[in-house]
Amino acid sequence: MIIRLRCILFCLLFAALPFNVSAQSVPGELIAPLDKSHNHGSCIVEYPNGDILACWYRGSGERQADDVKILGARLKRGAKQWSEPFEMADTLGFPDCNPCMIVDGQKRLWLFWPVILDNHWESALLKYQTSRDYSRDGAPKWESEKTLLLKPGPEFEDVVKRDLAKQWQPYMDKSDSSGKEKLKAFLEQKLKYAGNKLNVRLGWMPRVHPFLDGNRLLLPLYSDGFDFSLVAYTDNAGASWSTSEPLVGPGNVQPSIVKRKDGTLVAFFRDNGLPPQRAMKSESKDRGRTWSLATDTDLPNPGSGLEAVVLKSGKWLIVNNPTERGRHALAIHISEDEGKTWTQIRYLENDSPGDGAGSYSYPSVIQTRDGSIHVSYSFRPNRKVAATLGSGETIRHARFSEKQLLEGWAAK
Repeated sequence: MIIRLRCILFCLLFAALPFNVSAQSVPGELIAPLDKSHNHGSCIVEYPNGDILACWYRGSGERQADDVKILGARLKRGAKQWSEPFEMADTLGFPDCNPCMIVDGQKRLWLFWPVILDNHWESALLKYQTSRDYSRDGAPKWESEKTLLLKPGPEFEDVVKRDLAKQWQPYMDKSDSSGKEKLKAFLEQKLKYAGNKLNVRLGWMPRVHPFLDGNRLLLPLYSDGFDFSLVAYTDNAGASWSTSEPLVGPGNVQPSIVKRKDGTLVAFFRDNGLPPQRAMKSESKDRGRTWSLATDTDLPNPGSGLEAVVLKSGKWLIVNNPTERGRHALAIHISEDEGKTWTQIRYLENDSPGDGAGSYSYPSVIQTRDGSIHVSYSFRPNRKVAATLGSGETIRHARFSEKQLLEGWAAK
């Protein structure tokens, strides 16, 4: 019993203290001790009082296990240690995944997540909760839990018919006869899905922060059934919801939205398509109702989550895995011209690829009122770290100033 207690205290100590795992000593810590369960898909927000709330999902797997639920933890303003994890949402008997949060202009906290009905992503049912009472310790007191039912109009099928083949044509042109047949069958299946009401209304999932554009709350969504994206939005604080036209592209999923100074919304996507593996982008001139065709950027992406944010200084950041294969590195790309070029990169994690590498993915990034930049991400340690700390998964939190970001992690 004494040995077991010492082990528990040892793990808690490592979770509470700064734990710098990369060569650049990025300031940060583990939000919770390493855990044998799957811990993934975090999101962080700042409360009006300066506290930070993190959420993620934990369970025996992802969609395959029914014990997956949404957990949260809180870092009080000025504190260095996160609270013990607490339950944020749990649909008993079903997996709850991919949570995302936002605090709106009325200081109301929103939590969105999908419930997976039959252990396939295509069966995702979108739910959300809101709270105005979250200053207490532990989980927020939720006002209500609702299902967000989406009903895209007939334009959904029209846009898919118009754009899908166009987006995949370059890959078709490069394929051999066998590849052409596979792509043809793939596209025919997607077109068939687009004509089925259940497929169009079900299976949409969030990943990154919702986006506030004035009084409009936009919720970026994606579908593994369609391998492209959609945006749900409300202009009346959730009393009613509308959907954009589909953001059709060659595997463009998990959109992250930022805004240019001229009002244009820009969505950056994970690349679930064929090589070359690149983060993709699309633009909207009408506050998210219609979007341009998704196109490749210069940023590598190995089919893993990313998130973009605009800093108070005007610089744009994208946090993602800067590789075409593997999640052994996680980096911040910096743009000074609203995403036209990405001229600097800073590594949060940077293992050499191979069997001993760690896994770092699904970043969530915010800038708080005091100017600090916060990033949370899924963390599985490399072999060297695991030899000291043990194996497992958790969520890591990194915190730094813009000066540290631009000049190096040692800057004060």
